[in-house]
Amino acid sequence: MSRLVLDVPDYPLPGVMFKDITPLLADHTGFTAVIEALADVARSDEGAVLVDKVVGMEARGFILAAPVALALGVGFVPVRKAGKLPRATHAVSYSLEYGEATLEVHRDAIAPGERVLLIDDVLATGGTVAATGKLVEACGGTCVGVAVLMELSFLPGRATVGDLPISAITTV
Repeated sequence: MSRLVLDVPDYPLPGVMFKDITPLLADHTGFTAVIEALADVARSDEGAVLVDKVVGMEARGFILAAPVALALGVGFVPVRKAGKLPRATHAVSYSLEYGEATLEVHRDAIAPGERVLLIDDVLATGGTVAATGKLVEACGGTCVGVAVLMELSFLPGRATVGDLPISAITTV
C-alpha cells in the first residue's frame, strides 16, 4: 500500500508533507483492501456490526467512509466545512496542523444513542477527529472508535483524541 500513497512536499503550505492517496484510490485492489480493513474495525470477532453510523470528514474522509458504511450495511454521515450543509447544524471550530477550521453536521444526522465510527484518511494532530467527536456527541451519539488509513506518529494525534480507540492501517 505504501507505494500507492505519495509524499508531496510543501503542500498546501511550506513545511507540510502532504500524503496523496489518489493513486491508492485509483487502484481497485488497494482501495478494496483499505475499505475492508476499515470496515473490520466496526465488526466483532464473529462478524457482527458494532455501529449504527459511519461518519466521514471532509473531504478525503468522505471517499473512505461512504464505502465503509455500505460494507457494514449502515448509514453514512458527512461532516462538512462550515456553510456547506443546507439545514440546521451543530458546529465546532478547531486548530489543525496548518490553520483553523470549522466543521458542521446536520443536527438530525445522528440519533441519540447511535454508535458511530469516525473515518478519515490521515490522523495527524487529531484536531479534526476531536472536533468530529464533539459533533457526534452534540447530536446525542456515541463515538465508539476511529479508523484511519494512516497515522502520522510524529504528530500528537492520539494524545489529542484521548481515550477513543484508534485503528490505523499504517503508521509512519
